[in-house]
Amino acid sequence: MHRVVVTGIGIVSPLGNSVSDFWKNAKAGTNGISKISSLDTSHLPVHIAGECNINLEDYLDKKRINKMDRFTAFALIAANQAFKDSEINLNKINLNKAGVIIGSGIGGMITFENQHKKLLKNPKRVSPFFIPSMIPDIAAGHIALEYGLKGINYSVVSACASSSHCIGDAFRNIKHGYSDIIVAGGSESTITSMAIAGFGNMKALTKNADPKIASKPFDLNRDGFVMGEGAGILILEELNHALNRNAKIYAEIKGFGATADAHHITSPHPDGEGANNAMMSAIKEADLNIKNIDYINAHGTSTKQNDYIETKAIKSVFKDYSKDLHISSTKSMIGHLLGASGAIEAITTILSINSSIVTPTINYTNPDPDCDLNYVPNKSLNKEINNALSNSFGFGGHNSVLAIGKFKN
Repeated sequence: MHRVVVTGIGIVSPLGNSVSDFWKNAKAGTNGISKISSLDTSHLPVHIAGECNINLEDYLDKKRINKMDRFTAFALIAANQAFKDSEINLNKINLNKAGVIIGSGIGGMITFENQHKKLLKNPKRVSPFFIPSMIPDIAAGHIALEYGLKGINYSVVSACASSSHCIGDAFRNIKHGYSDIIVAGGSESTITSMAIAGFGNMKALTKNADPKIASKPFDLNRDGFVMGEGAGILILEELNHALNRNAKIYAEIKGFGATADAHHITSPHPDGEGANNAMMSAIKEADLNIKNIDYINAHGTSTKQNDYIETKAIKSVFKDYSKDLHISSTKSMIGHLLGASGAIEAITTILSINSSIVTPTINYTNPDPDCDLNYVPNKSLNKEINNALSNSFGFGGHNSVLAIGKFKN
């Protein structure tokens, strides 16, 4: 079996469009939620989101932008950062063993809505680029074309666990010797009328109109998540391949757990059974025990049910040791990036391991008796982290957990 390390990262997010900006703001507990500026929300039940402040034309040619959805543009921008960060020389690697696995929970929702409006007026006005702009796998295709990567190439769609599953699949593919390098992660841009109405009407989104305090995972007064957008891309590489080119190594992916609740289409299992099993599987594959885990980057959506059941699952796995764990939710700062959330949270976990800093759960002011663990409220803390878990759970009962460790040769 081969060891798998992370040698490059890239981010587009509500906290910044580079890893350095994102990390500076995440450490500071900066709130990235604001009033929605990209569309008129006067007819919608929700008016706030975690938007990315970005001009795509600063990164991509305008003609090219017009032929792709915003989520694909995000993925390309973040992938470009990751490749530059990794310093991979594409002329010196086997491109047939270099792949791409990029996930999206929904795909090109902006494109779908815009083209549907054209359909209602005149079907002939629907763009020939509609389908290749909308489909969730197209971001992976664009990245492969951009860099000439001819290995494995696909997308995982598992709702809010999508990009975590992508990283897990990439990890396993390299671990078993099929690939040397895989570009893995996810991208999402669904701050649209249809998505906000849909999530809002199912009562998943917060009713809190104040963007400064709306996303409050594990807090007693939480009442739903805040929509976010962005992309997180990682370069995963076989260890010896990375060492042979003197690559900078951020961390090691050590284990991956993937399970299903098989309980309800949107609600998690009331006992946290699927989340429990996914955490245990990741810890087992990493050849660790529960007391080796120093930190958990929680799924932490800010919904009543998810935060309570995730807490319950953590307690069932870690028993009395759960009181010693530090746990935090990145979503408190950037909202819920759906299919991209797992990748950005994995990157956050990696940066935490590298910096010995646990990012906070902001807006935590009223403790919930049912959520009684240490969620690192409101302020980051210094802590050595040797091993951590990154949790992602999605509609459909999909559970994905990554075990990530400090690299030691």
